[in-house]
This record gives sequence, structure tokens and C-alpha cells, in this order.
Amino acid sequence: MNIYREITPLKSQDVFVVLDSVSNGFDYPIHNHPEYELNLIAGMSGTRIVGDSTERYTDCDLVLLGPYLYHKWDGDRHLQDSGQPYRVVTIQFAMDLFSGQMFQKERFIKIRNLLRDSSRGIKFHGKTFEEAMQIMVSLTEDKGFANIIEFFQLLDLLSNSTEAVFLASEGFSPGALRSESNRIQVAYTYILKHFADPDLKIGNVAAQVHMSESAFSHFFQKYAFRSYTHFLIDLRVGHACKLLLDTDDTIAQISVNSGFNNLANFNRLSKISPCTPVEYRKRYLEKNDFNWTRQVTPWQFLPAKTRVNEVVHPVAYATKLVHL
Repeated sequence: MNIYREITPLKSQDVFVVLDSVSNGFDYPIHNHPEYELNLIAGMSGTRIVGDSTERYTDCDLVLLGPYLYHKWDGDRHLQDSGQPYRVVTIQFAMDLFSGQMFQKERFIKIRNLLRDSSRGIKFHGKTFEEAMQIMVSLTEDKGFANIIEFFQLLDLLSNSTEAVFLASEGFSPGALRSESNRIQVAYTYILKHFADPDLKIGNVAAQVHMSESAFSHFFQKYAFRSYTHFLIDLRVGHACKLLLDTDDTIAQISVNSGFNNLANFNRLSKISPCTPVEYRKRYLEKNDFNWTRQVTPWQFLPAKTRVNEVVHPVAYATKLVHL
């Protein structure tokens, strides 16, 4: 399956860019890009794909995406055909924006953690959504350096929010597994290295941190907010979902390479169910039916194997674009 690479309008001199689209449709494929993206949808309902997560959103949506995380939004056709107005505001900024010395200071710790965790996609709701929407709409107008201050205020708001949920599973984005606790980090690292082994047992992991199985079980539940068994299943299924999209391997091969000891268990597990792995792959393929040679914005989306240095950035974008 092709995962398209988006060539974003971000330039080297930009702090970030804002794309503001009103009732402009959702005609683009599942894609990714190396930039961070904060995407706001207001006035529309539909389906959102982020990594291995496929969910319905209703009326509004706000999601922060980390670099190279697959994503796509669809809008309900009957709402689009009815002429109902809706708006999509997207902010994109570079991977290395916060790598400078100033941003290593203590005051930026929460924002750095927010960006780290965005590798799984983070959905915001409630009061956070309402406040963030006001700032993002304000950012669609170029007010000079005031926009930069508002941008930092926006990231500060999101980094302090408790009204947030992860979208993609750990297995789809292994880099998201981190913790300040050295012991839990050792456990995570060992699980990530061995999760494809169908014989991996909780005792194997507990031994790495010199704990009994019982003590480790309680310890892991405290830090991971779920049992070891559920965590391992989510990790394996997330990895399997990624293989279903990234490779042409058979379902049986993917089952084995993801740590499942039999195909029947693999077929029944969550994230893929209620559909089978075959249906899961088919659904993504259908949503990725896209003629990249006939784009409204030339060269905006490219097949994964296209060499980026052989193409140019889009000449014009179909939405209002603000470089800041």
C-alpha cells in the first residue's frame, strides 16, 4: 500500500505555517510528513485515521500529530453535499524547532514532553479544545511577532491539559514508550525488543528489573495504566496493523512476525476487530484510492518511493496560507 508523503509549504525561515480552509473538501490520501501538525476541524463530522486508530469525530476535532505519523480525515458526504459550512485550520512546524539550547530549559519541559508523546497522535477535547480553537483561528491572521507569542501560548495550553487522549497504539509508534522511571524504562525496552517472541512471559520482564512476577504486575499497572497482558496485546496488534499497511506480507506472516502463536487469536483481537485483518487492510486501501497525478495543489502528495529531491514544492496552495 502507498503511504503518501506530503510536501508541506513550510520553509526554512518559518517558525510555523497556518493553512486555513473553508468548505474545501477532504480529497487527499492517507499520508505523512516529517513536520509536526496540529489539525482543527470545526462544523463537520466524519472519520479520522491516525496510525492504527480509526474513529468517528462529530462536529469538531483537534489532534496533534508527531512526525511521520500516518493520518487522514474524511468528512461525511451528506454534510458536504448539503452545503453546510465547515473550517479546517492546520498548523505545521519542523521537527527540530525545539532542539535549540533555549528550549532545553526547564520552562519548556512540558512542551518537549507534549511533542514527544505526539508520536501516537493526541486528541484534545473539552475546555482545552474551546481555548485552543480561539487561538488557532486568531493565528490565521498575520499579526507579526504576536503570532509567535500566541503559538507558544497554544503549545503551553496543550502541554498542561488533562483533557487529552492518545490515538495510535504503542506498537504503531514504539518511540512513544518512555518514562522518567529507569526501572519502567528497562521493562519497556525489554518488551519492545522481545514482543514478537510468542513465548515472552511476564516473568521474563520481571527478571530484568529484579522483581517477583506479582510485584512487577502491580508496578507495571501503576505506570502503564493497564495490565502487562493488555499492554503486550496492544503492542503486538499495533505492530501488526503497521505491517498490514506497510508491507505485502500475508496475514499468516504478519501474525508470526507480531508475536501471535496462532492465527485464530490474531483474527479476534481488538484494534483489528470487529473486522478481520484482511478487512482492515482492505478498508485502508479503499480510503487511500487517490490519483496523485491529478492534485489540486501540484506535487503536494507523493508516493512513498518518490525521491523528494526530484520534485519541487507546490507553486500554489488551494487554501489560505500564512507563513510565520
